[in-house]
Amino acid sequence: VQLQASGGGLVQPGGSLRLSCAASGFPLDYYSLGWFRQAPGKEREGVACMNSNDGSTDYADSVKGRLTISRDNADDTVYLQMNSLRPEDTAVYYCATDPLFCTLVNRTGHYDYWGQGTLVTVSS
Repeated sequence: VQLQASGGGLVQPGGSLRLSCAASGFPLDYYSLGWFRQAPGKEREGVACMNSNDGSTDYADSVKGRLTISRDNADDTVYLQMNSLRPEDTAVYYCATDPLFCTLVNRTGHYDYWGQGTLVTVSS
């Protein structure tokens, strides 16, 4: 059982990136999914999540309108499209699966599997 995140890199302010997170060893169909990030010296925070049952989503206020979470169950992959990136978006981004429901807070019982993280750096 593994989640493999990729797609991070260096991008200029205002630019775009698409992060991918591929699951192996289990299907993503029945999991809600989340993207979290951790900037240097800060706590990990949830930025986007998607429910497994109806595809509904939730986003942190700081990223609404700029980041979009999506999933491809056929490929067992979850994506995070990141547009209009800002320097404050610089962080290591993690994907995670939630057997319960979409939440931006990593409560007990939620988010059981995590990817290894991919670094996004927004700088000119």
